[in-house]
Amino acid sequence: MTGTKIRIPVSGMTCAACQSNVQKALARQPGVTDASVNLMMKNAAVTFDPSVVTPDHLVETIRATGYGADLSSPDQTAFDEQIARDRAQQAEFTELRRKAIVSGIIGVLAMLLSMPLMAAGEHGHAVVADPFMRWAMDSMTPALRSVAPWLYAIPAPALSYGLLFVTLGVMVWAGRHFYTRAWAAFRHHSADMNTLVAVGTGAAFLYSVVATVAPGFFLSRGLAPDVYYEAVIIIIALILTGNMFEARAKGQTSAALRALVDLQPKTARVVRDGQEVDVPVEEVVHGETVVVRPGERVPVDGEVVSGQSAVDESMLTGESIPVKKGVGDRAIGGTINKTGSFRYTATTLGSDSVLAQIMKLMRDAQGSRAPIQRLADRVSGIFVPVVISIAIATFVAWFIAADAAPGVRAFAAAVAVLIIACPCAMGLAVPTAVMVSTGKGAELGVLIKGGEALQRAGDIRTVVLDKTGTVTEGKPTVTDLVAAAGSTHSDEELLRLVASLETASEHPLADAIVRHAKERGLALTPPEGFDAVTGRGAVGVVDGTALAVGNAALMEDYSIDVAPVRDAAERLAGKGKTPMYVAADGRLAAVIAVADPIRNTSREAIERMRGMGLDVVMLTGDNERTAQAIAKEAGIERVVAGVLPDGKVAEIKRLQAEGR
Repeated sequence: MTGTKIRIPVSGMTCAACQSNVQKALARQPGVTDASVNLMMKNAAVTFDPSVVTPDHLVETIRATGYGADLSSPDQTAFDEQIARDRAQQAEFTELRRKAIVSGIIGVLAMLLSMPLMAAGEHGHAVVADPFMRWAMDSMTPALRSVAPWLYAIPAPALSYGLLFVTLGVMVWAGRHFYTRAWAAFRHHSADMNTLVAVGTGAAFLYSVVATVAPGFFLSRGLAPDVYYEAVIIIIALILTGNMFEARAKGQTSAALRALVDLQPKTARVVRDGQEVDVPVEEVVHGETVVVRPGERVPVDGEVVSGQSAVDESMLTGESIPVKKGVGDRAIGGTINKTGSFRYTATTLGSDSVLAQIMKLMRDAQGSRAPIQRLADRVSGIFVPVVISIAIATFVAWFIAADAAPGVRAFAAAVAVLIIACPCAMGLAVPTAVMVSTGKGAELGVLIKGGEALQRAGDIRTVVLDKTGTVTEGKPTVTDLVAAAGSTHSDEELLRLVASLETASEHPLADAIVRHAKERGLALTPPEGFDAVTGRGAVGVVDGTALAVGNAALMEDYSIDVAPVRDAAERLAGKGKTPMYVAADGRLAAVIAVADPIRNTSREAIERMRGMGLDVVMLTGDNERTAQAIAKEAGIERVVAGVLPDGKVAEIKRLQAEGR
């Protein structure tokens, strides 16, 4: 779809009808080709022709419907937008909570003030009409008489007028938005939840005012001058309480996006005038040199210019094995530097960074509309008019059927229909499901593109799993140590020597050996010499012992025969493990195996997927033998091995072409 697309934050929407009103108002504007309003995310996504209509005009269109709207700053990043949205949600929750609590307290006090009117009713003054309120007051009247007898000495007209002004105050302070938005909707020939609340409470209030100011109007017609003041206040308090809980739920569903915001460091260490200085991450300039030390998060995206390290990129890839970084490699903001220090040039900042793009993808996904939402939209579009029609029919039915005071009973029943029919859940159900699902998926490392993808997931027939970090733990662990015949070192001593040597290495397999030795409580010593042999292993000296740890090619370089343990190495490799030969002082000492064990939950999860009728395929870059060993242990029957990262997408498309 051609045109410019913007997102406009919209405040004040509380139900599906509100959403529908804003959406229709935007869609009617010349130059607007598409308008989609999301109640949960509280924004409007509008595609428009900028030569016909401007963003400011779109904002004014939204405001004219009775809702708040403001354009986001063009310099605002996804992080800034999320922070602003969190603040707005918290402010909304705080405001609703204050109004709900105060209105509730005033409502209870209004009930107490209304009790003396029960006794005054027999003298022709206004009385409490609501049957439930009357029952509650009857139950509490004896206690109130004993605690506050002076209350019954106040003239009934004074109590009625006092309740009138108290109720008016609550309606203006706590419930004003119901009436202003209902009026805006009326001017646009539409209706929403605010219409139901405004008509219901407004009718009850006006009826009560007439009963207070001119009780003779009712008495002359054989009707009691009933009032509904306390009911109006309680209704407003209850609806505000419901809105408050909705606001809190919306804030909780944004937890995944807030977690992404927390991934970005607040400061960065940059080189300026030859000095390292800490600056807010927003002040990093394109082309500046950024310094990252072990254990720190990478602040912005860039390209490494000096140093080497291993970086945990699990927040991007789900792989817990750190990725080696050197000159020319890309550093991504939000990832964690594990070992060495390095410097890099900042190349991608703000909204163009990888983390910001992930946030944008998630935000768009949570704000997207599932196809089933269209059904909810159609229903909500006719819901309020239908409710008003039902309320009118209810009034007529009760007026005809009631034996005593038909007008009062019919009025109470019609107001009840208007109040209880607020369609909040209708507009929130689908967006909430999409938002919670995409948010939970992000917490578990799964990025879901939107509501349509979620709905289509019900048609999935084949699930393709990566091996490392998905089926397996993604964390190599020492599984075996097989000593060579004639070795003069014990297994524990060999492990201590090898782990001591590997403390100088940055390789993930070396880290597994060091971690295993520490878990066994072995005391490690720094190597007296160390040399990493690319593609082969490492050599060095520990406590006077010359060590070589690596593959068969490394052993061949040092003329060491691996035949005594070759069978053991091949057997371990057949189980999906990585064997490493160990030589001490020029003699073969052992073979150590490191493996990435399958997750404790993998077999159960795969069995459950197969029980759902899904075909499970494991796609990996590992060799066929290792892949088959892992697949067999996990219960996966189909394996595609030896696929490079660039080829995995093509393999997925091939499976899709097969109709999977």
